[in-house]
Amino acid sequence: MTGTIRTAKVSDDQDQHPNPGVSAQRAAVEAALVEGHRRIFGFLVNRLRNADEARDVMQEFSLRAIRRADDLRDAQNVRGWLSRLLSTAIADHHRRSSRRRSQEVPATPSEEADPAAGPDGEVDVAVCACLRDVISLLPPAAADIVWRIDLDEQPRAEVARALNISEATLAVRLHRARAKLRDLLVAMCLTCPEHGFLDCACDRARTLRLTSGGSAEGSPV
Repeated sequence: MTGTIRTAKVSDDQDQHPNPGVSAQRAAVEAALVEGHRRIFGFLVNRLRNADEARDVMQEFSLRAIRRADDLRDAQNVRGWLSRLLSTAIADHHRRSSRRRSQEVPATPSEEADPAAGPDGEVDVAVCACLRDVISLLPPAAADIVWRIDLDEQPRAEVARALNISEATLAVRLHRARAKLRDLLVAMCLTCPEHGFLDCACDRARTLRLTSGGSAEGSPV
């Protein structure tokens, strides 16, 4: 099921919000989402050593995250879920590149190796840095739960004891926090790393908006 973020597009008049606090909040949210996106994109540029290839993998990763956003409710933790999506996008890119090379020259054993085999610590570090930006946008109580379970990977029973709540209550709060986080992650995936937030008119941004059903417009503030 395609993940969507249920927000309304802000008009030009609304951009000049009479309350400077609201405008500042929106700017902070947009800045954090853009920064989260740029962290992943920067990691891909360093990993692939090619900006065009990094854009292709970033788009594939973003599309997968949008399409599978509702899976986040049942994921063991968000960090592992995003890391697997990113690792798979990188591995698929390497496989496609290997197939193209094999049509030109015989492939060597190293070229045939699976780039995604085993844990990828660099992917995990990049995902953690990105999640820190996005989780910071959640309400404090929701951010605390997501941080403990999805970043620190603390056992749920341990988190429930620390917060002095039942595991059933923790499950409800985590579900609600992840729903907010899911919307923010979809917004981040729809952000153009070169041109800014969601209303960018470049080809990449249009493709992602069409894939998401066109319902993720405007700031999630």
